[in-house]
Amino acid sequence: MSILIKDVSKTFGNYRALDNVSLEVPDGNLVALLGPSGSGKTTLLRIIAGLEVADSGTVLQQDEDITNYSARDRKVGFVFQHYALFRHMTVAQNVGYGLRVRKTPKPQIRERVDELMKLIRLEGLQDRYPSQLSGGQRQRVALARALAAQPEVLLLDEPFGALDAKVRQELRKWLRKLHEEIHVTSLFVTHDQEEAFELADRVVVMNQARIEQIGTPDEIYENPATPFVYSFLGNVNLFHGRIRRGRLRLGETELFVPEHVAVKDAPAVAYVRPHEVKVREQAGEGANIAATIQRVNSAGPLVQLELTRNDDGSPLTAQLSKEESTQLSLEPGVQVYVELKNVRVFPEDKSNQGGGHEIAPDVSDAGDAPPLCAVKDLAAAS
Repeated sequence: MSILIKDVSKTFGNYRALDNVSLEVPDGNLVALLGPSGSGKTTLLRIIAGLEVADSGTVLQQDEDITNYSARDRKVGFVFQHYALFRHMTVAQNVGYGLRVRKTPKPQIRERVDELMKLIRLEGLQDRYPSQLSGGQRQRVALARALAAQPEVLLLDEPFGALDAKVRQELRKWLRKLHEEIHVTSLFVTHDQEEAFELADRVVVMNQARIEQIGTPDEIYENPATPFVYSFLGNVNLFHGRIRRGRLRLGETELFVPEHVAVKDAPAVAYVRPHEVKVREQAGEGANIAATIQRVNSAGPLVQLELTRNDDGSPLTAQLSKEESTQLSLEPGVQVYVELKNVRVFPEDKSNQGGGHEIAPDVSDAGDAPPLCAVKDLAAAS
């Protein structure tokens, strides 16, 4: 393992930021730490970098215990959300900063800087200053600086958070291609599931100071392990009911849920994604939940229906293809019947919803630039 986190906990005053977190990061993997603000993902990244000290637990890098090492002594590169470039230095000086601190000979620095400028596709811009670059270009320079000393691990704290949507999308594709070229073990923090699924080999979903689930993007999306993971990954319909011996009762509808045959009698929540709600004009086998259309939104590749269930008045969202929609009479006020596909059921258990303790906000959520000393330490280490 490139990085091994064992039972790490961290508090800030009365706030618990990490609660007994353990994580293995294989060599060469690109891993996303995904979760909402305050889930602990940035705190975990900063502990790996040496910018925060864990209250308990250990951090190992290539089987070496680095728990008490300073940021300068760890073989990591760090990329901040807000670039953290030195404004008075040129691009070349920023990229080569860490090498100069290490007293690397000037010819080697020039060679390495030229190599990295080609790698980040910014050849010819060595003499520009950060203020003369676009946001996307600045973030590439920050990445090159982090890679200058060939770190064993690259850490990125919401690297695209300060950029507009189009630039973020372009940089995501570029970073994935770059990772395939250099294969450095990388961890990046994000609260954007699309970003995590597009970039990462493995995704670590965090919530309230703990890890909820670890897996490939496909595993996380297709088999969410907890109610939080299911609800966090995009729009979802919730149905409240009861389970009795593998039978889920939702109002007047009953579904067979064989994975819960051992449950004698318990309240439960069923989750269904909008594109797995099938709409019919007539009731039939499976399609027996009556609902009334409230709004039809046909803009974009899918048609979205906002409905209200007739039995309990709760809202319901369905997504249909354009082809499916043309075969139905979709107008506000029309009654239809819905069938639920790929229903995921969780017996109600407060332990599945996360702990009740207060959670410290991630450092990155404050929107402040990192301290200059932290930038210098990490730039020098890189």
